[in-house]
Amino acid sequence: MPRKSPPPLQLGQDAKIPASPDEARLDRVPNPQAGSDYLVRFTAPEFTSLCPVTGQPDFAHIVIDFVPGQWLVESKSLKLYLTSFRNHGAFHEDCTVAIGKRLVAEIKPRYLRIGGYWYPRGGIPIDVFWQTGKLPKGLWLPDQGVAPYRGRG
Repeated sequence: MPRKSPPPLQLGQDAKIPASPDEARLDRVPNPQAGSDYLVRFTAPEFTSLCPVTGQPDFAHIVIDFVPGQWLVESKSLKLYLTSFRNHGAFHEDCTVAIGKRLVAEIKPRYLRIGGYWYPRGGIPIDVFWQTGKLPKGLWLPDQGVAPYRGRG
């Protein structure tokens, strides 16, 4: 039976914003430095989703750090995936952890951590953190650089 070739990357193609995270496709590409330990960081400072109760928009600053294995996530597909949450109703915790788990399922990194720094809802900011795998010994893991929420004071 012939092997089915993967669909072409979304990179360089017209691509619509997926209607939901479940419909979004994450593309992966081979890691040209698979024998080296290094950290990749993606930052999405304008992430949005919807409150599943009120339907009002929620805003977050998402930081994803990972140590790649054999695969990298292609950044355009990641942007489209993250954007697909803007009409998706889910709690902060669900959005943050689901993004981390989906990336792990797709690219199988050696280590991944995600920080979801959510702006206040009902006067309370909610920060959500999730990680999996082991950070390789000696690899520099910088602070995610997002200050705790301080309000206007």
